[in-house]
Amino acid sequence: MERDLLPVMDAWHPDLRAARFVPTVTWNLPLVGVLRRLPVPRPRVPAGVEVRDVHVPGPAGAPPVRVRLYRPTHASSTPALLWLHGGGYLIGRPEQDDHLCLEFVQRLGVTVASVDYRLAPEHPFPAALDDAHATLAWLARPGGGVDVGRIAVGGASAGGGLAAALAQRANDDGGPRLAFQLLVYPMLDDRTVVREDAAPAGLRLWTPGSNRLGWTAYLGTEPGAATVPAYAAPARRGDLRGLPPAWIGVGTSDLFHDENVTYARRLAEAGVPVTLDVVDGAFHGFDAAFRSAHVTRWFVDEQVTALAAALTG
Repeated sequence: MERDLLPVMDAWHPDLRAARFVPTVTWNLPLVGVLRRLPVPRPRVPAGVEVRDVHVPGPAGAPPVRVRLYRPTHASSTPALLWLHGGGYLIGRPEQDDHLCLEFVQRLGVTVASVDYRLAPEHPFPAALDDAHATLAWLARPGGGVDVGRIAVGGASAGGGLAAALAQRANDDGGPRLAFQLLVYPMLDDRTVVREDAAPAGLRLWTPGSNRLGWTAYLGTEPGAATVPAYAAPARRGDLRGLPPAWIGVGTSDLFHDENVTYARRLAEAGVPVTLDVVDGAFHGFDAAFRSAHVTRWFVDEQVTALAAALTG
């Protein structure tokens, strides 16, 4: 297991200082296999919320997609959030975000559909995006218990990249028209892999080496080429006009900081309403690693506020 020897920043966020003792580990495929088998803690489902797994029709020629549904009990029709988990396109499953998805349902009264999309390298692009797109079509079907005029997409890390790509594809396909995109430190740009100046001090949980592995597995080729397929790396898109309003959140010690800030700026320049929250001294996945920290609670509150304005305001 390779370790990245990265400098430790002097100014960690006060709530995250314990992270300076967390080693930085670069992923490889054997480690990915181990991570896929790790159990996921399961929170208690609160009263007033129901959780169930459904299998929806997959893309043409592909298997059905497992979707984990979180809904207010006895709800007839609600706004909806299609959620995509993180994991570098390599690992992850919906259960890892049970806490967050349950909180969205409790605080907003929405339906959350969390997609168990296919993972790389066994299933490179466009498998994960096709699964997300098929789920969106199912979620927006008539009579499905969802207000089709109030559907948002969202995700964290690789899931945030998929959410951004899904917003682009839905816009190009003519629907369903999305109300919002919630992008939590999204993985948007494969060209970060080949930037020599990309890594800020204080990186934790996601390193340049892991980023290279994730993008190589997802693209099926070396990242940073002159061109990539449409939607594979959302930051590559030239014209961002017409995309749904967005919230983007990222820390200053996140490898994705620069690509996230640049994407937010380009959305704004294209006339897309966008809110960018940058957390000083926060690293990639800090909210998962320090779930009860004050800065994490603030970070989640900002997401809830943004979704509320878009879906229930």
